[in-house]
Amino acid sequence: MSNSKRERMLELIEELNRYSYEYYTLDNPSVSDKEYDKKYDELRDIETELNEVLPYSPTLRVGDVVLDEFKKYRHRAPLWSLDKAQSIEEIRDWHNRNLKAVKEFNSTHEEQLPKLQYIITKKFDGLSVNLTFDEEGILSVAASRGTGEVGEDITSQVKTIKSIPLKIDNNNVLEIHGEAIMTKEAFEEYNKNAETPLKNLRNGAAGALRNLNVKETARRNLSAFFYDVGYNEGQQFKTYEEMLGFIKKMGLPMDNYICKVSSIEEIEEQTKYINEIRPSLNYDIDGIVIAIDDMRTREVLGYTIKFPKWAIAFKFEAEETTTTLLDVEWNVGRSGRVSPTAILEPVELAGVTVKRATLNNMDDIARKGVRIGATVFVRRSNDVIPEIMGVVEESLEGTKEIEAPEVCPSCGEALFRDGVHIFCENTLACKPQMVKTIVHYASREAMNIAGFSEKTAEQLFEQLGIKSISDLYRMTQEQLEGLERFGKKKAENLLNALEKSKDCELDSFIYSLGIVNVGKKTAKDLAKTFNTLENIENATFEQLVAIPDIGDVVAKNIVEFFSLEKSKETINELLQLGVKPRETEVKEVVDNAFAGKTVVVTGSLQDFSRTEIKDKLEDLGAKVSGSVSKKTDYVIVGEDAGSKYTKAVELGIKILSEEDFKNMI
Repeated sequence: MSNSKRERMLELIEELNRYSYEYYTLDNPSVSDKEYDKKYDELRDIETELNEVLPYSPTLRVGDVVLDEFKKYRHRAPLWSLDKAQSIEEIRDWHNRNLKAVKEFNSTHEEQLPKLQYIITKKFDGLSVNLTFDEEGILSVAASRGTGEVGEDITSQVKTIKSIPLKIDNNNVLEIHGEAIMTKEAFEEYNKNAETPLKNLRNGAAGALRNLNVKETARRNLSAFFYDVGYNEGQQFKTYEEMLGFIKKMGLPMDNYICKVSSIEEIEEQTKYINEIRPSLNYDIDGIVIAIDDMRTREVLGYTIKFPKWAIAFKFEAEETTTTLLDVEWNVGRSGRVSPTAILEPVELAGVTVKRATLNNMDDIARKGVRIGATVFVRRSNDVIPEIMGVVEESLEGTKEIEAPEVCPSCGEALFRDGVHIFCENTLACKPQMVKTIVHYASREAMNIAGFSEKTAEQLFEQLGIKSISDLYRMTQEQLEGLERFGKKKAENLLNALEKSKDCELDSFIYSLGIVNVGKKTAKDLAKTFNTLENIENATFEQLVAIPDIGDVVAKNIVEFFSLEKSKETINELLQLGVKPRETEVKEVVDNAFAGKTVVVTGSLQDFSRTEIKDKLEDLGAKVSGSVSKKTDYVIVGEDAGSKYTKAVELGIKILSEEDFKNMI
């Protein structure tokens, strides 16, 4: 009986490990989560019954152990550091030294080294790990880099990384190097419920692998990329490209970017490309690694005391730095939310001088331990306003606590707290709220009323007493001409634009109302689903969450907005003043090549503007995305296509010209 149980245990281990590889490495699962969980529970029950857990069983990944200490581990081959360059001139010098070395060798040896070719990979910003697989292909030890010769045994911690295989199809001893990382999604998910939030992705990964409580490591949900075989008792590789192919064949997670180049111009081009796509990655990199492809050439070039001569890292500018928090400024938004902004000691970060940063709310400030006068970690990515991630603990002495305001910094009204946020309820007389509401209502994607700058909105609020968006339609020529910088022509233009705006699309009207979390896309989805304003106003929570991309929070915001007396009054006033949102024509999505597909558009098209192609694709039932991923079905490419086109080529995604697109529809 136990024999058949053990056979079933081995069968389940093999199946579950294959499912993990398909899910985490190939991003192509073949079974449902429910089926996986059922088999996992069966395996765990058998292991309990037999009192046996094999070293490559997936049940070891839960990390249900607390270790006493970290044991030392001596690597079979050293893990070298890399020499670093921060300019293309330094890379050029390194390339020229390689050319010279190859030329000298070839002039004095019968054996000839091939023309120099390099493999470029990303330089991941995480924690180096070294995996040792034994003669049976079982992961026997995972170790940190340490000194490069001696690291720490972190096998239990590394086994929590679900994309790392616990057994590979190989029968000789290997050491494979890689980098454990934390993705932005894992970082944000962990920080949602963390008592002490993580400061950055690198600390998140490093702290997880150096935690004796392996359950905590598992909670961080780490990922990893592998890129080097450091020790190999099997057949030796002739090229780096061949080595990378072997690592992939063994089922270890690898990054999809590997680029072969042979000139300094190609290196420079790839450096720019990777730096350009860097903000859109869901993990941190701090540069690229350029390594000679031919292994014999590597042997000839050899090593310095610290570095291999045959590889170099090109370092990008940092996206994170530290500086002093000088003060906190409180600002009122369109919804009445009063939010804190950090005033910083100016610091250079990612090519710009940073003076201000986001502080989300008082709960976030408390969780991160941020205080005035402290040294703070500041991060900037995607060209957005930087965010404070945490504090340098040693800098807290003599600092001052941040206090939330009790009255509105603009109008002086008492504030109230709702959840983690602070609000000013004085919507009619609080200038920043009303000004931002007017500007949003008049914006191009909303009611498209030309001539509404923030300055104009302030003037109308202060001098004409405009206290609601419906007041805009009550303004007269005489009133406007009486304002500074408003002549007859400007007044006429504004009134004409207001009159024209009354005949509007339903989605534009919904978007213009400024419902919390309802952007243009959600407004379009609402208009397409419900067709009329009345239907949207009466939509239930259940009807709203049935719409793809509308979750519980957004649905709740929509229901709450239309239930407020103030919202009903504003909408009724606008309708009485002649605003007529048109019913949305429901276009039946006929079966076509784009229905249900995810499409990205890049470059300039001849016959479509960016808005026109987006609308056309949505009419065809496609989802239009702004970034290329494995889930993208098509990329439509126009002139001067950039990094999205390159990424699509790397991922093997179907690329269409404008002509292809027109033929297909």
